[in-house]
Amino acid sequence: MNELSYAEVASASTRIAGRVRPVTVTAPSPESPLVFALEFMQHTGTFKARGAQNFIRAHMEAGTLPAAGVTIASGGNAGLACAWAAGAEGVPATVFLPANAPAVKVDRLRGYGADVRLIGSEYAEAAAACEEFVATSGALASHAYDHPLIAAGAGTLMTEILSQIPDLDTVVVAVGGGGLFAGVATAAQHHGVHTVAVEPEKCRALNAALRAGEVVDVTVDSVAADSLGARRVTELALHAAQNDLVTSVLVSDEQIKDARQLLWDEHRVAVEHAAATALAGILAPGGYRPQAGEKICVVLCGANTSLGDL
Repeated sequence: MNELSYAEVASASTRIAGRVRPVTVTAPSPESPLVFALEFMQHTGTFKARGAQNFIRAHMEAGTLPAAGVTIASGGNAGLACAWAAGAEGVPATVFLPANAPAVKVDRLRGYGADVRLIGSEYAEAAAACEEFVATSGALASHAYDHPLIAAGAGTLMTEILSQIPDLDTVVVAVGGGGLFAGVATAAQHHGVHTVAVEPEKCRALNAALRAGEVVDVTVDSVAADSLGARRVTELALHAAQNDLVTSVLVSDEQIKDARQLLWDEHRVAVEHAAATALAGILAPGGYRPQAGEKICVVLCGANTSLGDL
């Protein structure tokens, strides 16, 4: 399947209601033409809690969740969200990481009740061990972004934004592998809302796919690569982007860092570089230029970041 439907997003909204924090939408100042969606306040610090909850709950409802629980190879935001969502439902979660993963991530995963397996020195080795674990244990494999349940769960963010701003014109999101984008853009298109998809110049899987007309591999070299560093975008995301209600924007690392610093200096909001990428898309020269009177919501998608460089 390479297309996400709005019905899937609507079902996800019902499924995870009361299990995630409703997003707060606020204007940075009374005269601002923008509003911010403060999704970095979500459980585990990012929007990924939505997709993880939808994934776990859907399989529980369908009776397809094995006794071995779920597993994922990720020490980042997806792994944290998977461990949290599984723990909240009393489901076993096994998370595979390289042995050199930061201790703070390992400790946090264990704090969510996950069985953490440290394998090898690179992510690829941890991912291979996760695949072997699926084959031998029967555990259900989750994914950071490339699954319709994950993308639909992320799209619930847009339904919440629209419930607060029903006359919204444009939503701005950062894009990595495309899970958040696919969900948000699908919900936005259903309501006639424009989506601006922002990527780092050297981490541009969606932009490259749009230019090629198909999913392609890209190099990854960006300050935001820890969250947006997918080598290829999902088919779901590419399909969601191939219409007139989507605009692709590229920004430099310096522009991302400037936007992140501005959020801290002006608003005392500390976000990860991926979240600042979205704001950079409308602040940077050559970025998206709003029309007079256009109502725009910028999604600040996560805050799992170091405060030492702010």
